[in-house]
Amino acid sequence: MTDALRYSPAGAQRDGALTLPETTFDGTVNEAALYRAVTAFRNNQRQGTHKVKSRAEVSGGNQKPWRQKGTGRARQGTTRAPHWRGGGIVFGPTPRDYTTAIPKKLKALARKSALNARAREQNLIVVERLVFDAPATGRLAALLEKLGAGDQKALVLTHGLNTNVYLSGRNLPRVEVMPYSDVSAYDLLWSDKVVVEEAALTGVEPEIADEPAEAEPKAKPKAKKVTRTAKATTAGKAKAPKGGKAKAAKSARTAKAAAKSAAKPKKKAAKRGAAKAAKKAAKKPAASRAKKPARRDTRKGGK
Repeated sequence: MTDALRYSPAGAQRDGALTLPETTFDGTVNEAALYRAVTAFRNNQRQGTHKVKSRAEVSGGNQKPWRQKGTGRARQGTTRAPHWRGGGIVFGPTPRDYTTAIPKKLKALARKSALNARAREQNLIVVERLVFDAPATGRLAALLEKLGAGDQKALVLTHGLNTNVYLSGRNLPRVEVMPYSDVSAYDLLWSDKVVVEEAALTGVEPEIADEPAEAEPKAKPKAKKVTRTAKATTAGKAKAPKGGKAKAAKSARTAKAAAKSAAKPKKKAAKRGAAKAAKKAAKKPAASRAKKPARRDTRKGGK
């Protein structure tokens, strides 16, 4: 039976140790399986894009540097031969695929061996639950400091995908966060301390009786920025009564001006009518005078 230290979400150590499941933690450490798994993992990380040029790919060297006989020097056919400076490379690396496959059972044995090795060294720490309402790098760093993994490479294994915990540890250079089901033998051997959620080992969420996780202080709500448009709208609303009075006065002035402009033609028409009547009245007496009868010529021969 293998035991591990147990901690609360706040980082306080519990009185009793947690007995690890015997199906995984049975003390088996197979170094040959670990070697095969680590080698395969590192090979699979290689891109295999290395490339050098052979004598057939180097530019130049199309003619003999000197004639075959008579110079006293060794015969040469090209300046791009491997023994020449600037010539091709013999047996150099070329692009290739480094993918290495190992049996599933061997991979599972290596993972089991790595977990047993860390538990045997007392470097496996169990936390009841990792409760993060939002990403908080400082809070995760403080928790690891309480667990004794602040200055070491720490591997945090969560029960399923926990995005907030992952984002909290992403900016810490010596911390890796991943689900317990995705961990490999290489990841376990890379770390100095392994922090595991209890539910990841037992499959059951524990009930936390006391010491809940420290809640992050709520940030003060930011004051809303008032834009110029909003200011203008507010000012317009505040000055609405004055604007109404001004509009009423303006409409009254407009109505008066319209009435005046409508009255002016009538006055002009009345004046013109009066002037015409006066002219007619002045002409009437002259026209009504009776014409005097012409005198008869009483002289002889006259009519």
